[in-house]
Amino acid sequence: MSIDTDQLIANIKDAASSVISHDIAGIRGFSDRQLSALALQAKLISQAILSGEISGELRDYFLDSLEDMARNFANTLRGLMTVTIEKIWNAVVGVIWGTIETCTGISLKLET
Repeated sequence: MSIDTDQLIANIKDAASSVISHDIAGIRGFSDRQLSALALQAKLISQAILSGEISGELRDYFLDSLEDMARNFANTLRGLMTVTIEKIWNAVVGVIWGTIETCTGISLKLET
């Protein structure tokens, strides 16, 4: 039995797309919530600075905290993307191994 490369390509694309669409929905929800929180925090800090409620060291504290929030958001997003890339790799290799198993009758194990 021969491998239909066009079908294999289509199956790989489907597997990768499935992972991407599932994970992107979760990442998008996380992103939206975090960006809303960052924007609201920036608004509240700027209003408090303008009104004179916070100044000096306290202002620096709140601005540093906002910067930390932004950094944590970026780091978390990076981690989520790393996990998504690993899932895509697993899906692609799974399709390839499955196709080879079907074609050859040899059992292959996916090692991650």
